[in-house]
Amino acid sequence: MNQPARAIVSSGAALIASALVVVHAAPGESWQVALTSATGLVLHGAHASVVTHNGQRAVRLVEESGYNGEPYAIVPGPALQDGAIEVEVAGRPAEGANDAARGFVGIAFRVRSDHSAFECFYLRPTNGRADDQLRRNHSTQYVSHPDFPWQRLRQETPGVYESYVDLVPSEWTHVRIDFRDRRATLYVNRAPQPILIVNDLKLAPASGGVALWIGAGTEAFFRDLRVTTSGS
Repeated sequence: MNQPARAIVSSGAALIASALVVVHAAPGESWQVALTSATGLVLHGAHASVVTHNGQRAVRLVEESGYNGEPYAIVPGPALQDGAIEVEVAGRPAEGANDAARGFVGIAFRVRSDHSAFECFYLRPTNGRADDQLRRNHSTQYVSHPDFPWQRLRQETPGVYESYVDLVPSEWTHVRIDFRDRRATLYVNRAPQPILIVNDLKLAPASGGVALWIGAGTEAFFRDLRVTTSGS
C-alpha cells in the first residue's frame, strides 16, 4: 500500500535532513521538496540561490566559476533505487556563455554518496525550436556518469539516447523520470507517452540520491520536486 507523501519543508532550520546521510526509502514511500530554499542542498560544483522566476519561487543553479565537471545539487531525502521523480525545471544559457550552451537542465538519480557515479536525464531547451532538424532531435538526453557522456553515446549509438521534444528556453517545463532495474523513461510536460526510453541503464541498479543537474554555461531553475519509490 502506498504511503502518504512526506513533505520536506525547505525553509530555514525546518529542513534538517542531510543528503549525505544514507537512509533508504521504504517501498511506496513518497516525499516532496518545495525548493523554495537552498537550505539542505549538497552542492557539487554549483552555486545555489533562491529567486522568483516567471512568477514562481524557485532554486536557481549556476556552475561555480572555474569548475570543470558535472555541476549538481543533491536534494535532502532518503536514497532510492527504483521509483519516479517529478519536478518543474527551466533552463537557459547563462549570461556570457559560449555558442555551445543550450541551457542544459535535468535530474540525476542513483547518485552515489561519494559522487563517483550517477544516471541522468536532461533537456537542451534551445534545441526544442531550433531551425535545424538535427538539433531538434537532440532536445533530450540520457547520460551515465562517468563512463557514458553524451559524446560517447552519440558516437557509438547515434539517436538511441536522445530525442525531440518541444521546449522553450526559460519556460517552466514539467519533467518526470520513471526508473526500475535497468529501464528508465522520460516524460515531458505531462505527455501520456514517454519522450525517451532507455532499456539499458549503464550503472548496476543501486540506491542513491536525487540531484538537480545543470550543464556548462547554464542558468537553471527548479521547483516542486516530488519523489516516489517503487512498491515491492
